Amino acid sequence: MKRLSAIFGATLMVFSLQLAAETRIGVVDLRQALFSSNDAQSFSEKLQQDFAGEEAKVREAQEQARRLKDRIEKDGAMMNESERNKLTGEFQEKVQEFNFLKQRLDQTVAQRKQQFLENARPEVDAAVKELLEEHNLDLILPSEAVVYVKPEMNLTSELLEKLNR
Repeated sequence: MKRLSAIFGATLMVFSLQLAAETRIGVVDLRQALFSSNDAQSFSEKLQQDFAGEEAKVREAQEQARRLKDRIEKDGAMMNESERNKLTGEFQEKVQEFNFLKQRLDQTVAQRKQQFLENARPEVDAAVKELLEEHNLDLILPSEAVVYVKPEMNLTSELLEKLNR
């Protein structure tokens, strides 16, 4: 009985190896292909244009806070206590303003990027499916999940071409 079980296990193992040998697998770096696409470049440019004013406000608040800090460090010892306290309060307000503006900008940009990714998803899925069919593949893996891939099985550049059509 044990011998029959061992033979059955060995046969199953050989059959599994044959199946694995026949499986055709491709690899793509989805992030690289998507963010290198023409649509992503246009999106990035539009994002920079849309938020240039907000970024300027953030930089200005940061610069004002830096100037106040420098003034406190440079002249603080020569100021009376009330002047130093007033300047320290202004500095803390500027830091809070900077943090608020920066956080709001970061959240808004992140939302817009997420929306871009969601809108691009059907196009990416269709392009990946085309690659699957064109190369007669059984499986396409993301490059993050792969330790090594032969260059001919890395289909990232082809995916980028399809996304740019």
